[in-house]
Parts: sequence; C-alpha cells; structure tokens
Amino acid sequence: MQQVLVVDDEAIMRTFLKKALRKLGYEVKLAASVDEALSLFAPRAFSLVLTDLRMPERSGLELLDSLRAQDPTTPVVIMTAFGTVERAVEAMRRGAANFVTKPIDVGHLELVLERTLRERKQDEELTRLRPHADERDRLGGLIGQSLAMKQVYQLIDRVAATELTVLIRGETGTGKELCARAIHEQSARRSERFQVVNCAAIQESLLESELFGHEKGAFTGADRLRIGHFEAAQGGTLFLDEVGEAPLSVQAKLLRALQEREVVRVGGTDPIPVNVRVLAATHRDLEAEVAAGRFREDLYYRLAAFPLHLPPLRERPDDVPLLAEHFLETAGSPPLDLEASLALARYDWPGNVRQLRNVIARAAVLAGEGPVRLDHLPPELLRSVGEAPDPSGGAQGLLDLPLREARARFERLYVEHQLRQCAGNVSEAARRAGVGRASLHDKINKLGVDPSRFR
Repeated sequence: MQQVLVVDDEAIMRTFLKKALRKLGYEVKLAASVDEALSLFAPRAFSLVLTDLRMPERSGLELLDSLRAQDPTTPVVIMTAFGTVERAVEAMRRGAANFVTKPIDVGHLELVLERTLRERKQDEELTRLRPHADERDRLGGLIGQSLAMKQVYQLIDRVAATELTVLIRGETGTGKELCARAIHEQSARRSERFQVVNCAAIQESLLESELFGHEKGAFTGADRLRIGHFEAAQGGTLFLDEVGEAPLSVQAKLLRALQEREVVRVGGTDPIPVNVRVLAATHRDLEAEVAAGRFREDLYYRLAAFPLHLPPLRERPDDVPLLAEHFLETAGSPPLDLEASLALARYDWPGNVRQLRNVIARAAVLAGEGPVRLDHLPPELLRSVGEAPDPSGGAQGLLDLPLREARARFERLYVEHQLRQCAGNVSEAARRAGVGRASLHDKINKLGVDPSRFR
C-alpha cells in the first residue's frame, strides 16, 4: 500500500485528509510542522508528500527544498489557498510535482495524486530503461517524450522495417494517421505513395468501388474505368482509416485482397496483382465488433498481425505542454505562461491531441501577440481543473442579489460544495453539514442536484 506524508499545521485539516486518503486506499502519516515532517521523512519512505504551503515558522517551500535535497524522486504536492496560487506556481518552479487549492475537493485530490504517482512510476521506468532508451521527443508528426510515447516510437522502429500489416488502435484524436505516416516514412517503401482512405467518410455503396476501382459501365454513372485505392498505392502503403466502419460485404473482398495480394474491379473479372503494404486504424473495440457479428473474425486477425496502441492524452499529461508549445510555434505565437501550461497538463482531454490543437488555436487568437494565459483558455477547461472562479460571483455576487434569490443560490452552492468535498457521498456530506441524511436528501431533490456528478 502506498504511504503519503501529510503536513499541515491545522489539526482539523490533518484529520480530514487522513480520513479522505485512507478511504482512497493510502496509508497516512501526519506532521504538524516542517520540522516534524523532516524527522519522519527518509528517502523512498513515502510514495508522496502532501504539504500545506503557508505554515508558521517554516513554510511548505522550505520543506520542499529540504525534501528535494534529500530525495528528488519523492513527489511533493502543494496545498494552497485560491488567493496564493502564484506561490504554488513558484513551488512548481522549485520542483513540486503538482498543487491543489483549498478548500480541498476530494475527487480532484484523488485525480492529482493518481496522476502524480503514475508519473513517478513512469520516471522510475524511464530511469531503469535509460541505457536502452533514446531521447527523442517526436517521430514524424507524432510528438511526446513520455514513456508511453517512447514505447510507441520503439514499436514503430521495429515494425517499419517489416512488411507486416499493422492495426493502429486508439481513441479519436490520438494521431492514428500520423502514426501510420511515421511507419511508412521509416519503411523501405518511403519513396513511394502513402495512400489514405477513410472508410467512415465514404458511403457504403461506394466504398467497394473506392477501394478496388470499377470498370467502365459497371453501374449507372460509371462512364469510364477508374482505378481504386489499392491500385493507386501500387508499390507504396495503403492506410485504411476507421476500418471498423467497413460493411461486411466489403470486408470479404478486403480479406481476399490481403490474402491473395490482388483485387478485382467492380464489374470486372480479371484479378489485378497489387504490391501494397496495408496499415489500418480504428477507434472501435474490434473484438466486441467480432463478437457482435459486425466484423469478420478472419479479417480482424489478418489486420492485427502487429497491433499498436496509441495512448490517450490523459495517460501522458507530461506531453501536453510540449504539444501546446509545438502548436504555438507552428502558428508563430509566443509561448504559454506557466499557469496556463499547468492547467493544460491537469485537464483530461477527452478529444485528445485534436482537441488540444483546437484549444491552442483559439487561445492564440485571444492572446494576440502576448503569451497564452489562463484567461485565454475555455471556461469549461478551467472549471474542470479547478482554476475557474465561481460563476456566481462568490460572496460579493450573492450580496448584490435579492434576499430570496441569494438564499436559493447559497443553498445550492453550499450543498454542491459539501458533495464535492465528500466525492458525492450523501451520508458523509450530511455529517459535515450537521443535518440528517434524509433532510439533506430532500434538499438535494428540491434543488435538483445530482450527487453522482461529484463522484
């Protein structure tokens, strides 16, 4: 079990964090001061240190410096009040792994700790593999220096030199076409054509003709012979993007083309030899599609001769600033400021690299000739990482409202705050609020608040 050292001069906060972290599965040691923390600390004794920034006598920054001097591999996460975020940024400059703002949101704290410990594990793995690892931070159009991306680069290096069919898997926006291009550009076919066909972008009735071509008169409107993508890629590489969208009728002919290395045009009878390497990609779970009868099992195994997985951006947050700086440099814009860079790295990026590129493009326009700052990033992103101010305007905003509306807004803010602190646990939230569970449940229903949003 992973052990966390919690350092805070407030007894209430130490007790709260001890209970919260134990529920999350951590062992916890408590210290009320920097001196006590240093007396408990030993290199590699703790998986992580969680410390308050402002404490009497000696600050969290002094503790950070001392811990880094003893053991730079133990990550330190800083807790700070919202109004002192700039000091937390200073702590990041001095080697802190991350920071969280008070009041502590348990759900957000859980994500920060998981990410910090995952990054520490990756760092340790990189250190172990360093004699065998290269220092590349990009390959072709792929960009990233995380362990996950270095492993992708190594797989590309190995498979590029072969003629194996590669199935590239990954969520939408992870860069599957860039990965395919990187394989092609390192292969013996690099001087030949890289032909791309998006199976999801072509009508089912036309996909067969697009892939294999058609003879003149094969169907209404076929007024001339047309070669397909297989023939167009002769000698080079054919990339079948979103191959999971191909209908079963096309899948059968695709299987034959892969097995026999020949195609028959629509309306034709003569097989045409093709010398093509096929790379394919999908965001779908093809095993589930096979089980459901929507994808041929024999074609799946033919395509997946060498499967290659592209990790989503949320699994490689240390690559986010590198990607963002690349997009800004490409656009001729100044770099990010540190707070914006930290916020981007803390976001989960459901749309992956494509979403990041769009966010940076928007932010660069808003920033003009200056650096991209927090206020140039989308509000939904800032809210997600806990950087956005309260949209209600906080206490001052409530003071400017009529009494009835102010009371109603306060009740909602209060209930949501308690649920957030307790990760959506209604019983725990009721205990913190000093009311019965049934009373709080009635209030939640009356306000229309969904506790599951905070889990």
